Amino acid sequence: MKATWDIFCTVVDNYGDIGVTWRLARQLAAEYPFSVRLWVDDLQPFARLCPAADPQAEQQWQDGVSVCHWRKDWQTVEPADVVIEAFACRLPAAYIEAMPKRTRAPLWLNLEYLSAEDWVSGCHALPSPQPNGVRKIFFFPGFRPTTGGLLREAGLIDQRQAFQQDIAAQHQFLQGLGVVAAEGARLISLFAYENAGLASWLDTLAADSQHTHLLVPEGRILGDLQRWLGVDALQAGTLHVRGALTVQVLPFVRQEQYDRLLWCCDFNAVRGEDSFVRAQWAGRPLLWHIYEQDDDAHWIKLDAFLDLYLKGLSPAAEQAMRDVWRGWNAGQDMGQCWLALQKQWLEVSQHAERWCLEQASQPDLAAALALFYRNWL
Repeated sequence: MKATWDIFCTVVDNYGDIGVTWRLARQLAAEYPFSVRLWVDDLQPFARLCPAADPQAEQQWQDGVSVCHWRKDWQTVEPADVVIEAFACRLPAAYIEAMPKRTRAPLWLNLEYLSAEDWVSGCHALPSPQPNGVRKIFFFPGFRPTTGGLLREAGLIDQRQAFQQDIAAQHQFLQGLGVVAAEGARLISLFAYENAGLASWLDTLAADSQHTHLLVPEGRILGDLQRWLGVDALQAGTLHVRGALTVQVLPFVRQEQYDRLLWCCDFNAVRGEDSFVRAQWAGRPLLWHIYEQDDDAHWIKLDAFLDLYLKGLSPAAEQAMRDVWRGWNAGQDMGQCWLALQKQWLEVSQHAERWCLEQASQPDLAAALALFYRNWL
């Protein structure tokens, strides 16, 4: 009999939470003998990631996963063998009460946000007794072998490398999105939160001697892009040219298509958690727009990752990458730091592939979860 897994996800204001849990649910169902239910409190964002989904359905099967609407008026269900509380969301009270009533209490895991901070290794897999008598385990994704790893489907790196070596496949994919880049143009993807530094970066790209084709999936950065272009509205399919810069707005696409978009690009600016990890698997230089926190805790997380990611680079390349990342996240002028990074392009490009392969040599998050469950039995 298949082990049953329940994954609970509360959609906040972006697509990161549902993006991560949807990828995890699909991988657990596809690669392991598990029966997976994904409970989502808001199915509208889910339907954008999975266009085949019905945002009104109470229950539906998508890619081997039972996707269920997590209603406020919770209807009692039998708790699963493994219960994942994603990103500290609060499980329904009735569900928590039912957990210890099973013949064997479930494995209760709190899947935490991704962080490269040192303390994560010490807190990973620590138990926390709960009032209902069931221990909750804190499970931390991460970049070190002492953490739970990163989401990575079986064969992903081989697929990515084969795709990047197939120019015809890349052209066909881009044409499917309506993208026809000029010969020799640099491709950059931009998926970000609002950013005051965008205009200076675009000015620099437009004045460059090399042509850049900027691909912008629909999202929160479009308002800043509209102001720089001096237009009233932008929508999928919009194309604007200014100097050496072509700006093209892309529709919101499925996760698999977004992966391929990242694989096609020479540089990827991403945001949040899901796209951040996927950009690392692309093996290309990247720029992370971290979610800003009121107490500035995001700076600690950003620097912790940079301290890991930049190891092995020359001092000049390390400084160039750090300046671009910190300048972007502070909303500062991007002109000089972007030009400085161009002088280190070959080194940072080779480093991005090395980092990807280094991370891919460690167990992925789904594998770590599956192993933890087997050891718990």
